[in-house]
Amino acid sequence: MKYFFRILLSFSLTLFSAANVGAQCSVCTKTAQQLGEKPAQGMNSAILYLMMMPFAIVGLIGYRWWKNNKKFEEQEALKNTDN
Repeated sequence: MKYFFRILLSFSLTLFSAANVGAQCSVCTKTAQQLGEKPAQGMNSAILYLMMMPFAIVGLIGYRWWKNNKKFEEQEALKNTDN
């Protein structure tokens, strides 16, 4: 339970202390400045939206790996107690 609260605290601090930054390369920033404020906000949102899928895939792979590893460790511990 103590471990859960540490993770929750670190996640909360990371989430709420995030700075407002642009998600654009230098060329995109220059183009967005020429177009105006509304298109620049749309460009930032689109870039962040496109970044979500790779992070979700990597997170899913990591979660599955963790679950399989946990199951394997439990089986090994059970095997060791039977001997």
